[in-house]
Amino acid sequence: MTDSVRLDSPARPTGAAPASSRDLRILGWLSGLGIGSAIVIMIGVSLVRQDWMQPPVPMPAIGPPWELPVHFSDRAAILAQWAAALLALGGLLAGLVAARQGARGPIRLILVAAAVAVVALVVLPPVGSTDALDYAAYGRLALLGHNPYVASPLYLRLTEPGFGLSVPVRWQHQVSLYGPAATIEQYLAAKFGGASMARVVFWLKLWNGLAFGAVAVVLDRVLRSRPSARLRAHLLWTINPLLLWDLVASGHLDLVAAAAGVIGLLALGRQSAGIQPRLWRVLAAGALVGVAADIKIDYALFGIALIWALRRRPMLLLSAGAAGLAVLAPTYAWLGKPAIQALFARTDKTTQDSLYRLFGLVNQNYLFALAVVLFLGLAVLLLWRMPPGDPLRPAIRPAVALGVAWVFIWPYQLPWYDAMIICVLVFYPATQLDWMVLTRLTAATIANMPGDPNGVLVKSLQPLDHTIVHGLAPFVLFACVVWLVIVAISGYWGVRPTRTGQGAVPGSASATVAST
Repeated sequence: MTDSVRLDSPARPTGAAPASSRDLRILGWLSGLGIGSAIVIMIGVSLVRQDWMQPPVPMPAIGPPWELPVHFSDRAAILAQWAAALLALGGLLAGLVAARQGARGPIRLILVAAAVAVVALVVLPPVGSTDALDYAAYGRLALLGHNPYVASPLYLRLTEPGFGLSVPVRWQHQVSLYGPAATIEQYLAAKFGGASMARVVFWLKLWNGLAFGAVAVVLDRVLRSRPSARLRAHLLWTINPLLLWDLVASGHLDLVAAAAGVIGLLALGRQSAGIQPRLWRVLAAGALVGVAADIKIDYALFGIALIWALRRRPMLLLSAGAAGLAVLAPTYAWLGKPAIQALFARTDKTTQDSLYRLFGLVNQNYLFALAVVLFLGLAVLLLWRMPPGDPLRPAIRPAVALGVAWVFIWPYQLPWYDAMIICVLVFYPATQLDWMVLTRLTAATIANMPGDPNGVLVKSLQPLDHTIVHGLAPFVLFACVVWLVIVAISGYWGVRPTRTGQGAVPGSASATVAST
């Protein structure tokens, strides 16, 4: 389980000859059309949220956020969302194929388009999930002096009808399941947003938008000398409509955690042989990964990746651990035992589209133990068999392996959890993992659309929705696990020899595989 692991067989070409400029232009147009259409649809349906999504979120007299006071068919809105997800997948696949053939892409146009999309989705009401409304409720409870790990949003429905109107009924008895840093973020949003649910959610989405942009800027700078890898990274993250919908439009806190985590791993810098990272970098890395885990405990996996990267430097490893604990210990001590108990609240739960539902394993007592065994097995397999990444950034490869194993296997997973994978995958060489991650992200996103806890409310679409959520999506998620295991065992990751001028770090173990 080392970063120096080699492929068991020589790196194999993808089987395609270098694409002509005409082929690249066609792929580029197809990519732009699919991605652009998906983003336009997503912004459009967000403008008319009140016509297709519950609960209602009254807009403030003066925005943001804003929405259009026009009527739109709820049936058309839901069908449009499903179409947008498929268009997004098609556009992303076309773009990634072009990147693998050496395309550099219109990076400036991508950055501008992504910035416009993020700003638009931030100033519109939350769509695709009601989680942001729960976050706002927990923040409001904290602002009123209550512990959101003890008090539930039902209190707001009873005491503040104006605010409580927008609390999802399905989760009104659910106390917070998130980390203390998330509670602090929600408290600040509630303080700035006041008694308006819409305004509180806007502040949450604003910070999400800034976090999304921060990751885009960082990856652009890190990969600026490798044009095709840079294009691939922007496709997977910056201009990915599926992530824009699942993270920015919906306002999920996973985005801030992912940003803190990946920037923390990158804060170590490039670790050349015989040169150890500076102490300030190690402390920053430990603290940022600590913040990520303090928002959502899943990101403690990035801490394991950090441990692996510093395993031969015990003093620096202790320094990073101390920095992480300096973040985690005070906040958990402050909020007490209920915050710790929240870490284990979903250990025996499955999501509606979980692959375990194919086998009737729903909310079983032994499911936690089974999932732990499968997760550890897959993690070991990936750490053993995955192609080497950049040896100068040794934390990235284990972060990818652990994140993939966790998200692919754990019974309670939602599409925005994939941020944990993609935020580090962009710094890892292109392999079949790209296709697997996008396939499962698309299936999970469609299954979660439109994001109402009670599912699709349009009767004519309910049979199709049921088939997607309880049949198609679990099958796709299971197929992706099987696909991953087969690829890992066979060693056929789809990497290809590096062409002159397109390579990885000279002299590195990854120089034999494509950097794009």
